Amino acid sequence: MDFTPGDKSREYLSRLQSFIDTHVTPVEEAYRKENREINAGANWSTWTTLPVIDELKAKARAAGLWNLFLPDAKLGAGLTTLDYAPLGELMGRCEIAAEIFNCNAPDSGNMEVLYHFGTEQQKERWLEPLLAGDIRSVFCMTEPGVASSDPTNLAATIREDGDDVVLNGRKWWSTGLGHPNAKLAIFMGVSDPDADPHRRHSMVLVPLDTPGVRIVRMLPTFGEYDPPYGHGEVEFNDVRVPRENVVLGLGMGFAIAQGRLGPGRIHHAMRAIGAAERALELTIARANEREAFGNPLVRLGGNLERIADARIAIDQARLLTLYAAWKIDTLGVKDAMTEISAIKVVAPNLLQRIVDQAIQIHGGAGLSHDVPLTNLYLMARALRLADGPDEVHRAMVGRRELARYRQKLAGAA
Repeated sequence: MDFTPGDKSREYLSRLQSFIDTHVTPVEEAYRKENREINAGANWSTWTTLPVIDELKAKARAAGLWNLFLPDAKLGAGLTTLDYAPLGELMGRCEIAAEIFNCNAPDSGNMEVLYHFGTEQQKERWLEPLLAGDIRSVFCMTEPGVASSDPTNLAATIREDGDDVVLNGRKWWSTGLGHPNAKLAIFMGVSDPDADPHRRHSMVLVPLDTPGVRIVRMLPTFGEYDPPYGHGEVEFNDVRVPRENVVLGLGMGFAIAQGRLGPGRIHHAMRAIGAAERALELTIARANEREAFGNPLVRLGGNLERIADARIAIDQARLLTLYAAWKIDTLGVKDAMTEISAIKVVAPNLLQRIVDQAIQIHGGAGLSHDVPLTNLYLMARALRLADGPDEVHRAMVGRRELARYRQKLAGAA
């Protein structure tokens, strides 16, 4: 197997690096400061996007650096999962980069749902404005009242009523719900409680201005509200939408989720690896610049060994993620489930550990907004829960290993 990016991937990577160096990195620090000042507090109704983001998005689209995640040469870059991976890593180094190139979560995953499973009418109404970056979307799955790490626990309901479906339930941690351009929710709920556990659920497209949809609040993460995106709690009270808003068909929610989460976890993992590279660079710079007790910090307290361990761990995580991407492209998501779950455990834990070391090296500055480390730590810690906690993915890997062992024994009998 060969993980070397193809010519098309390398060409995009070069252009992306040049764009980030020229347009994004110079404004990143000022953006963080201005965003904190303008969008302070939990009142999402006052949140706004900064003009610099819209300006950068327009430049990126004009430069052809747009929808890079989508494996369609007409609508996106037409890259394989493996070829997109290094672009995801590069975008992960900067917290605002993914949105600038219209590759941000959860929109990228929602666009993939519509691209792969949507009807022509659904694509025209929702996919086209999402691809254009004119609107944003949210994914409403996690619920406050049940252990949502087991999706069969979901309590939200989808009831057929003539030509409509009626939705009821409360969702939370719906990323992007506070954004002023958020217009669409993909709602996952139980449509047939008596069906097979993996045929009980459906996904429905819900305009956020539909009667009965009520945003309750934005949820702080370590005290941060992540404006202008936010992570919200939202109620669906007898929300009525046409049956044509059901994606793929009633009972197909789990099948859609599997198709959505495979490539999405590659995106998450590679962005986490890019963020880890950024944290390691900040660590090395600080350790070389600062002195204590007559020596640079890099020579004190085992810091040199920690830097070496970080390099080894990042390269290991990258290779595992590229292997998972290769298996998705070569064999399909179903045959790459072990690797997909493995990277979902490895990459966020790697990032959390390296950022923690970076914070320690920076001392008090590491806890401030002067450097991006607290945001990177928050990202890492949240990713250990998002799209399934570590324990769920370890259990997946363990079960598949036991199955392989039983198959081996059966073959030897």
